[in-house]
Amino acid sequence: MVNTISENTSLILAAEDCSPEEFEQLHYFSKQEQRFISNLIAHGPVLLKGARGSGKSALMIEASRRMYPENNLSSTFGIYISLRYLQLLRSEGKKYEVMLCQRIIDEVNKKISQVGDIFEFDALPNITSLHRELFNLAIASKKRIVILFDDAAHIGREAPLHDFFDIFRTLSSSVISCKAAIYPGVTNFGTRFDLYSDATVIDVSRNDELKDYNTNFAEIIRKRFARRLPEESFSGQLTLENVAGFMGRAVLGNMRGFIFAWNNLSENCGENKISLADITKTLIDLASNYYWPLIEELKPKLGIYAAMLDPATEIAESIFQQAGEQNKQNVLILREIAQRLSKPLELLEYTGFISIRDVSRAMKSRGRGTRYSLNLCTLLEKTTGARVTNEIYTKWLNEQNERIESLELHKTSELFKIQLPELPEHGEMLILNEDISKLKKSNAYPYGLTQHKIDILKDAGYLTVSKLAEASDESLLNLKDIGSENLKRIRSTVAQAIWM
Repeated sequence: MVNTISENTSLILAAEDCSPEEFEQLHYFSKQEQRFISNLIAHGPVLLKGARGSGKSALMIEASRRMYPENNLSSTFGIYISLRYLQLLRSEGKKYEVMLCQRIIDEVNKKISQVGDIFEFDALPNITSLHRELFNLAIASKKRIVILFDDAAHIGREAPLHDFFDIFRTLSSSVISCKAAIYPGVTNFGTRFDLYSDATVIDVSRNDELKDYNTNFAEIIRKRFARRLPEESFSGQLTLENVAGFMGRAVLGNMRGFIFAWNNLSENCGENKISLADITKTLIDLASNYYWPLIEELKPKLGIYAAMLDPATEIAESIFQQAGEQNKQNVLILREIAQRLSKPLELLEYTGFISIRDVSRAMKSRGRGTRYSLNLCTLLEKTTGARVTNEIYTKWLNEQNERIESLELHKTSELFKIQLPELPEHGEMLILNEDISKLKKSNAYPYGLTQHKIDILKDAGYLTVSKLAEASDESLLNLKDIGSENLKRIRSTVAQAIWM
């Protein structure tokens, strides 16, 4: 489960890590996702909301591939910008504006150079000049400008977000369409940005109640795992489409979790046909070696919200214990409780333990609640026998998309008693000052670095994660035994440590 990217392309987890050829080879977009991509290309501001690993970056990159200059026939000029930039993350106010504007200017100039510098673009790094020059570019190119801001939000650093959304709102016009990828629970939109009137919010989570759910995940397997898990690996009720749909439901439709699950499943079954025992082992392995380590990985990047991880863990253990005992796949939490525990619940959604399905649904015990689906890996741990039987497989697969009764949690539940700590006004992201030994290959860091590479980096003076993040490609490539593949792995590991 911790093979390197270069060893196996099925383990390329982040769309940004793909070459253009790999991106086309590895990605499949369902009808629902095709609509999301159309929304990203169309008029109007859009916020693409989804948990970590849900596929937001892939959607934005695909949208950019369908616009000019990649697509000469497109009437839109697409500019994809990753905001995984450490200094930007640490900045606020005027400094943030200058850095973000410069980032946009650099990316626009790259696009213009692709078409032979046929357009002039002389923007200065301030919002007024940038807006004017983008407008002029739209007129000169006779194309609407679409700016795709990836990783606009950070789960543990909300401070600069009001600055970002001010710029997002100011840039948006009839000829400039801004789009941004955000995580669940991003609340610091600032005073000038109205979420309900200044943008359309699209939730990218994959709903297992939609038609063709199994088929869509089967297509992903055919693209990424055709050699390791050919059609002959499936038989009886364990068809490729059914197993793909089952594993998709197990990880709540999260693409990164799904890739981990299938890599693990291929190792468990070897050259034999897939069995329920293999599926059981995969789910249990993911619970202990993927989901719970995410909590460990998350803590140093949360800033002031680090204190919320203990109650988040307590909430998860309570929910999954009760749901496992009653064999429930969904939980309905009284709205009053869900609102009070919103931040730890957002962290659980970010890490893939739960996924929101209904904001408000009537409860049998009176009142209304928020409904969440539970990941089946962690649920199986708490289910009697901790084994996927024929009965559990059929029930959890739920091919008929029957409405399943939820576990209801109200004021008599343990959740009502959970107390949240007071948050400090300020808090640094601890990961930035961590020793780079933290990045060694492990369950928490599956991309991870070998001890040999860590020693090379330390000898060169890159002792902390922030120092390594700020290092240039040129300086790293000048080090002994650091080649292009090693550089790619280092960047991927640092990206997971700070952003992913």
